[in-house]
Amino acid sequence: MRIALISEHASPLAAPGMEDAGGQNTHVAALAAALAELGHDIRVYTRRDGPGRPHMVAMRDGVTVVHVPAGPPEPLPKDALLPYMGDFGRWLGDRWDQDTWTPDVVHAHFWMSGLAALTAANPRGIPVVQTFHALGVVKRRHQGAADTSPPQRIGFERRIGRLADRVIAQCRDEARELVRMGVPRSRIALVPSGVDLDLFTPDGPAVERLGRRPRILSVGRLVERKGFAELIRALPYVPDAECVIAGAASTGEARRLRSVAEACAVEHRVRLIGQVAVADMPAWYRSADVVAAVPWYEPFGLTPLEAMACGRPVVATAVGGLLDTVVDRVTGDLVPPRDPRTLGHALRRLLRSDMRRFGYSSAALDRARTRYSWQRTATQVEAAYRTAVGARVEAVTR
Repeated sequence: MRIALISEHASPLAAPGMEDAGGQNTHVAALAAALAELGHDIRVYTRRDGPGRPHMVAMRDGVTVVHVPAGPPEPLPKDALLPYMGDFGRWLGDRWDQDTWTPDVVHAHFWMSGLAALTAANPRGIPVVQTFHALGVVKRRHQGAADTSPPQRIGFERRIGRLADRVIAQCRDEARELVRMGVPRSRIALVPSGVDLDLFTPDGPAVERLGRRPRILSVGRLVERKGFAELIRALPYVPDAECVIAGAASTGEARRLRSVAEACAVEHRVRLIGQVAVADMPAWYRSADVVAAVPWYEPFGLTPLEAMACGRPVVATAVGGLLDTVVDRVTGDLVPPRDPRTLGHALRRLLRSDMRRFGYSSAALDRARTRYSWQRTATQVEAAYRTAVGARVEAVTR
């Protein structure tokens, strides 16, 4: 099939960890590559965010990234992109009318991509598959007045969910939210994200430690909802352990986390190492005794899977996709969000038991390898595409 992936703000060419560059960028890049391995012809459409961007870039065999001229050719926060989605969608439609390459199916990633996809695809009878990656109702529930999303987001998401031919939920919690939004359960496909099992492995070099302290590693963009402050507040309950936090941060957020560490008298045990290149991450995971993933909420969460694929146990908050990937008391421990005391006790208990960590590590590695390969994910997504295409054909021939 010819497959168009729409990812308006999250380019597969961007380096994860920067502002508005995270799990969606990684997901789109890996999914495109895995679908190409299945023999499909993939084009990824993302907004042109710089004047020097070439119109088309060959990402790999079978995958081309197309930079769409929608809005000014400069970086913009994703929450500022809504006014340009009409132009994005109209450009796509005009391009497909004029080009010899027209997609058989369009897969939109994030809600604003869904608006552009429906604008372009619906008048041309092309089926649309939607992955939200995050839902406005969940973000509003957890962030309240701090939510910077456009006020129209929740209404648009409901409409997109009802108009799309198929909606891919990445976890059971998201599927339940979609049903509550009015998306017919029959049109929802549950397909988790994947992990690069060639890169993230238990075998290979590990970052050297300077001392004998057990190491807790946490990875992600340093934003408040990721729970790094709560992790630091948990350290007084975990004597002697060091906490390494990897991820890009604004100067203000890094300063805030250091202030939290000083207030808890653990500043000598907290290291903020900044953004780490993807290729270097496996060595950091291997260096850790336990990986902590403790967001307030999480649509899916790739870092626990990366840790599991490296054979590391995970202590995670019992939210969103982490409820699916981390099996409590089997591959790791689940704790309530925003509860430093319970988190600290879970980390201390795990660090004190070599046998428990070994058991969790073995189970985590097995789960990552058997359930979360990108090949498995791509095959399930491909099935959703074929269902959407088949439903359109059936509707036309009635």
